[in-house]
Order: sequence, then C-alpha cells, then structure tokens
Amino acid sequence: MPAGILLVDKPGGITSHDVVARARKALGTRKVGHAGTLDPMATGLLVLGVDSATRLLTFIVGLDKTYEATIRLGVATDSDDADGTVTSTADAATLAAVADDAVAAGIAALTGDISQIPSRVSAIKVNGKRAYDLARAGEEVQLAARAVTVSRFDVRDTHRAESTIDLDVVVDCTSGTYIRALARDLGDALGVGGHLTALRRTRIGPFEVADAVAVDDIAADALVPQAQVAARVLGAFPVSADEARDLRHGKRLTGAAGRLERVPMAAIDPDGHLVGVVERRGADVKSVMNVPEEPA
Repeated sequence: MPAGILLVDKPGGITSHDVVARARKALGTRKVGHAGTLDPMATGLLVLGVDSATRLLTFIVGLDKTYEATIRLGVATDSDDADGTVTSTADAATLAAVADDAVAAGIAALTGDISQIPSRVSAIKVNGKRAYDLARAGEEVQLAARAVTVSRFDVRDTHRAESTIDLDVVVDCTSGTYIRALARDLGDALGVGGHLTALRRTRIGPFEVADAVAVDDIAADALVPQAQVAARVLGAFPVSADEARDLRHGKRLTGAAGRLERVPMAAIDPDGHLVGVVERRGADVKSVMNVPEEPA
C-alpha cells in the first residue's frame, strides 16, 4: 500500500471514526489516521493519512478551515446543534424584533480575534475524559475559554419564519474554532438563543472538498502522494541524492540554512520523493521528521 493523503467527503449520520474504519478496510491497512474529526451531523472534508503519511497529519491538523453552516435563531439546545435537546425557545414577538442590523452587529462581534467557550459536548478532554462523554453521563462540564480567530463570518441568506430565523453562513477560522459555539453565542447575544442545524467543512488549508472522494469511492488510486501534500503545506526544499541520503541518516546539511525559504519545509529528492521535514539548526539544515524511503 503506497503512502499518501486521502481527501474524503464525509456524509452525515456517520462518525469520522467510521470513515477511518472504512478506509482501513478498503485499503487493507490499519495505519490510517485523521487530521481532525467532524461531528456525525456534519458533512464535508476529512483529511486522512495512510501508512507513513500519517506523520504529515500533525502539520495539517492546525491549518485554517472553511465551513458552510445554517444557524437557527430562536431555539437553543443543550448541545448547541440539532442533535441536542431543546432548552429554550423565543416567543414570536421577541424574534420578530430581531432586526437584520442587530444580527450583523452580533456577527461582527464574533469576527476577528475572539475568546470562545467550546460546546459542552465537544471532544475536548477534561481530566482525561471527553467532554461529550461527561455531558452524556449527566455531569456538569466546565470548559475554559480559548482564543480563536474568525477571519470571515458572512451571511449568505436569511430565512425568517414565525418561530425561527435561519441564517446560511460561511466561516473562515483557525483550527479549534467551534461553529456550534458561534451559533450559541450569536443567539445569546441577540437574546433569542441559537443552535446549528447544518454544518459542512469545505476547506482545510489548501485542500478543498471539491477534490475529495465519497466514502464508497475510497481506493488506493485516490491517494495524493505524500511529497505533493508536504510541498503544498510546507513548501518544497529540493535536495540532491547525496543530501537526501545524509538527511535520512540523521546528518545535517552543513551551511544549507540559507536555502530555506521558511521553516519547516519538505525535503524533496531528485525523484520527487519526500525525504522528510527539515528545519534550521544555526547555519545548517536538519531533518526533524523522516519518512521511509520509497521504492524506486
């Protein structure tokens, strides 16, 4: 099984682990990992690493992301999404008083560098246990606020009904941002409550869901070569055959730091294969993560 990155368009109703399990079965290997999960309700881009390319996932998981979502104002749930139990509803008069400019102001306050408390049913660990497991067990979950950046929070369409206002939005954000929490916080700021009814991840860093395969189409020929992925994410650092051998043997490239455009970078040998990830060590270049040499 060749190493590589697999872009999958996850459907709703299954977990990200279900997708990993299907990939393992389809590809005939246990060595499959992911660069960030999606809730069962959510759809869209999952990035999976196969074989030695799992080592690249650590450089992908923290990339910025884009989501398309629907926020329902007027109804709050205990999970901040449609899978939860309704905890409050706004009366029709209060909801009708929510003007478009008030919605815009609420969204503006949630754009840029913000402090966000994740949803209580998130996958964050609290004393070694997932928050969603504690919440489902009836335990009170207190999560600390975290700094995130929402670089775009645009409303594409607004659908007003007597008991709800649905906002179709697109969000660009840093890794670790919870779109469910944006829905909750917008509803709270407007005094009507809010939750997420639909979520689709369309981008992770340079990877687009348009280039992903369906779960049923997972196959070896869908793998993106790890050298191509590493070069897109980190930038390519071309090395000679001798330099590639030295890096693989743990040696430094003496005086080569001036060739690095940024750090870290992906060392690519003359045959286009990924040698590993390199960083600067003074005036030298050293590998901080090697991958097995690919067969000729």
